[in-house]
Amino acid sequence: MLWMAATGAIFIVLNTTMKALAQRMDPWLVGLLRYFGGTLVLLPFLLRRGPRTLRSHAPGLQLLRGIFHAGGMMLWFAALPMVSLAELTAIGFSGPIFVCLGAVAFLGERMSGARWGSVLAGFGGVVLVLKPWEGGGFAGISPGMLLMLGSAPVFAASFLSAKALTRRDSPEVIVLWQHIWVTVLLAPLALAHWIDPSPRQWGLLAAASVLGAGGHYCMTRAFRVADISAVQTVRFLELIWAAILGVLVFGTPPAGATLAGGAVILASTLWLARREARAGARAA
Repeated sequence: MLWMAATGAIFIVLNTTMKALAQRMDPWLVGLLRYFGGTLVLLPFLLRRGPRTLRSHAPGLQLLRGIFHAGGMMLWFAALPMVSLAELTAIGFSGPIFVCLGAVAFLGERMSGARWGSVLAGFGGVVLVLKPWEGGGFAGISPGMLLMLGSAPVFAASFLSAKALTRRDSPEVIVLWQHIWVTVLLAPLALAHWIDPSPRQWGLLAAASVLGAGGHYCMTRAFRVADISAVQTVRFLELIWAAILGVLVFGTPPAGATLAGGAVILASTLWLARREARAGARAA
């Protein structure tokens, strides 16, 4: 769970950086340069151990994972300029539901009552943040929110593929090929919107590349050492970091419903972490 907690903290800083970049650059171009930069970050570490370390034992699954992730990124980047950082994070939390369903259906993982309870409680916190009962109900949800919701099951398929890949490849190889395939698949759309980034934007893109590669490495390590369903609720902690950064960077204070939802999310995550720790101690 510590690997997943680190993933969440890194991704919130990454998403803040990406949102700042997407306000002045085409979002897909931001995505392309971030994944291309991440590839350049990862390559030296793998090449130090020889070119053979770049080879995947499951190239077809690597490609499929790249297709899923690129598809999710296209929807995510299209929504990015239209939603706040807290909304972006909260809506993304519908993903654990799809991941847990897929883990049971395709990976044969066992979903305990504690895991389901924590996921559903955390998702309830997300609903508190979105407040669908305001602004005309669910019909009041903006196009940006709908695009973000659409990306959730696609990303879930990518994460499930990554979990399956941990049985064949190292985390470093999995993350490298993810970055390579997303770069290739985003290039046709992104290059059509090319503009020369400013020096400040190049600096932010470099930071996003390092953060993205590091975040996906931590997440893949988490998938390798634990059931993917067990670590999903730790992601709900990201909402708290998003609310804090939303104030510090964009001057957007969290609403009371956001704070209430965050409290529910934090409580459900800590409760599951305690249950999983007890279960691990009994198994040992």
